[in-house]
Amino acid sequence: MDPFTHALSGALLARAAASPGAQPQRKETAVPVHLQVAAGFAAAAFPDLDLVLRLIDTLTYLNWHQGPTHSLVLLPVWAWLLAWLFSKLSRGRYNWRLFYRPACLGIAIHIAGDLITSYGLMLFAPFSTQRFSLPLVFVIDPWFSLIIVTGLVASWRYPQHKVPAIAALLALCGYVIFLSTLHQQAVTIANRHIESQAISHPQIDVLPQPLSPFHWKIIIRERETYHVADIDLRDSGGQQQNNTDAWLLAKMTAAYRPVMEHNWKIQPQFGNDPANTALIREAWLSTAFALFRAFAQFPVLDSVDVQGQKFCAWFYDLRFKFPELPPSFRYGVCRENDQAEWQMVRQRGVFYID
Repeated sequence: MDPFTHALSGALLARAAASPGAQPQRKETAVPVHLQVAAGFAAAAFPDLDLVLRLIDTLTYLNWHQGPTHSLVLLPVWAWLLAWLFSKLSRGRYNWRLFYRPACLGIAIHIAGDLITSYGLMLFAPFSTQRFSLPLVFVIDPWFSLIIVTGLVASWRYPQHKVPAIAALLALCGYVIFLSTLHQQAVTIANRHIESQAISHPQIDVLPQPLSPFHWKIIIRERETYHVADIDLRDSGGQQQNNTDAWLLAKMTAAYRPVMEHNWKIQPQFGNDPANTALIREAWLSTAFALFRAFAQFPVLDSVDVQGQKFCAWFYDLRFKFPELPPSFRYGVCRENDQAEWQMVRQRGVFYID
């Protein structure tokens, strides 16, 4: 989820759970509501400070993003550090214990927000690097953000009441439940395709997509082959329009089609050229490519470059391929000739983070 929505969600939860503000006769024993909300805002933004790993390199960041700073095990530690910092920023006027609850709530709602996206969190770091996710929400969801903003605006309008913030949180829960029903519909479509194609030992993944909660990407892995479909669960099956003059977002939206159109694509992990498959697999398994292998959940060959004796195989992760856009996080592995060592190389994408 985007950092600003995370921060706003922390503010909303802190407002819903805020204890009564300071009383004139006991100013030292209670934190004003606006400071509790500010603490929730800052705490919910905190876990994404792992962005500093980009200073090392992009793959280090990709492999450790949503890692220790998103851990349930470490949540009490981060909350204590933030509460201590908030107390210092108040010049000692409020004890750190008074900030501990909004700090915990801010970090907790950040973790919950990322858990329902498709990237995956190391919930039990540092004891385990296993990632967990329940992919229901795309990383940027305007409806999700709008519910939060509406709740905060209403809370500002009626500062003496928690009801607007609580109502917005309940609306968020309802929206997530709605998305879970769409997710289940997409899973059902995937299972039907598996049955119709007699796919053996399938691995199903259903991922939320941009621009609409009804947009989903279905990935079915069968050994080294992917069956992929970009679907619109709401579309009733109108004729697809190939309008080359349409703007980018319209083209992207049009690419998500009703499942009845049988828009499944077959993508072999190592490409369609049998003559190069062995060499591409060797490149993929090379030691130089270990960091990218650790990152990619659905790796697939993008292209092969051959210049004289130089050979390069380029890969991307299907999670980060959206219609009408080049894939994000494309990495290649190259060697100058048959005797040279494989070297990993990076190809820039559309976005800065690439």
